[in-house]
Amino acid sequence: MNILIGGAWPYANGSLHIGHLAALLPGDVLARYYRKKGEQVLYVSGSDCHGTPISVRARLEGVEPTVITNQYHEEFQTCFNKLGFSYDIYTRTDEEFHKEEVQGIIKKLYEAGYIYEKQIEQVYCERCEQFLPDRFVEGICPICGKVARGDQCDHCQSLLDPLELQEKRCKTCGHIPTVRETKQLYFALSTFEEKLRTYVEHHKENWRTNAVHVADRYINEGLQDRAITRDLPWGIEVPIPGYEDKKIYVWVDAVLGYLTASKKWAQEKEQDYRDFWNASTLSYYIHGKDNIPFHNIILPALLSGIGFKTLPKRIISSEYMTIEGKKLSTSNNWAIWAKDLIGQYEPDVIRYSLLANGPEKRDADFSYRELITLNNADLVGAYGNLVNRTLAFLVKSYKGELQSCVVEEALERKIQGVYEKTGGYIENGEFKKALKEIFELIRWTNKYFDENRPWVMIKEDSNKCYETLYHCIYSIINIGNLLEPFLPFSSERLRKIVGVKEISWKPLSVPVGKIGAVDLLFKRLDKSES
Repeated sequence: MNILIGGAWPYANGSLHIGHLAALLPGDVLARYYRKKGEQVLYVSGSDCHGTPISVRARLEGVEPTVITNQYHEEFQTCFNKLGFSYDIYTRTDEEFHKEEVQGIIKKLYEAGYIYEKQIEQVYCERCEQFLPDRFVEGICPICGKVARGDQCDHCQSLLDPLELQEKRCKTCGHIPTVRETKQLYFALSTFEEKLRTYVEHHKENWRTNAVHVADRYINEGLQDRAITRDLPWGIEVPIPGYEDKKIYVWVDAVLGYLTASKKWAQEKEQDYRDFWNASTLSYYIHGKDNIPFHNIILPALLSGIGFKTLPKRIISSEYMTIEGKKLSTSNNWAIWAKDLIGQYEPDVIRYSLLANGPEKRDADFSYRELITLNNADLVGAYGNLVNRTLAFLVKSYKGELQSCVVEEALERKIQGVYEKTGGYIENGEFKKALKEIFELIRWTNKYFDENRPWVMIKEDSNKCYETLYHCIYSIINIGNLLEPFLPFSSERLRKIVGVKEISWKPLSVPVGKIGAVDLLFKRLDKSES
């Protein structure tokens, strides 16, 4: 089976924070899991490099927009690499390949009648002497009454038009803008309303609750056509005569990146991208709460408009990660930055903290104290302790030699059951349940070790003592294998210590031979540092 995994494209106008990581990590877990199952996986993402915030920042700093995007694209890649993200391709939207592909898609939609011209009123700032991009208009949301930007309200997830906002002001200079007439191209999203209604009903069982609620609300309220062009200085040129002075709106540009990145990967690997864009492909889209309507409404409509019959199947949409109960904000500098966190802690500690305490079904509050507690209690106290004391005992009492031994059928069945349950949870996007299942096995194995008291048994029956250790090592090897999608670095170290070479999602046997030097998988952290 072919598996397409699309991770949301972080915006190259500021550093990654823990909210981005928490939303995107599930994609890497899925990719690693399905590869272990032997499936063909294409895991794609990239940096979103267009839009007004970048051009405004570049103008203020007196540099070209590419200076900004290069800086953050490189930073993103460094962070993802250090955290073990296993993208098959991580690209960017300002590459020529992506630009040409998006322009081709716009032409197809235009020729098919899904894009039309419309005379509209648009917000204009006389002080800045320009039409304001939607996200640079701030005001009061007409739906929930909270402060919102002109394209979307982060509080109620409503897609907005700047003209709908009350008490409008220019986000750049604070001036009260006026309204002027201009001409733009619109995408006929309303045309797809019934098709999307059927699509949502057919797929909602495989979506998280927040994605279902957003889709139902948008469709029941009636889909509105959306502008796909804007008067922007930085972006992809519109390939339609008469619109050469405008740019393609970034929401169209970025969301089509999954398709263009797949094509780019296929071109570089001399493969056919359609292998991952057909009816037999299982697709996952991984993103945060604020990106939901772009993945389960906008993207399916765009794909339908250019003739694709296979639309996003599984939506893994996180809730918000917060600090002290407040939503993270790059613009307000309310965040814990990924590069800083990576500089302080081992990657698997960060991964475990953001997955075990992830915002799967509700907002999750991040704290250094919680990260340290999870590390010391689970990774060091339960998992690391089991591995260290078992292997250290093998070295001390049996010179680290692994010999052939029969595993009890009950233990084999138990381990097999954990693989089946954990795999099911991962496939359903229930990563907390998957980790809980594995750590129950860790605690069970620790209890087994304690109850059999090998330190006493070695004096009474060396062979029986070895069988106990062998069973613990069998469990440990498979625990490491089960945890590999979540904790790839420590799992790889464990594999090298015990000499495991097989890579698969099934119970692994204990290899014969001498184990390597036993090293701590995790180190205890000082709570005073939290």
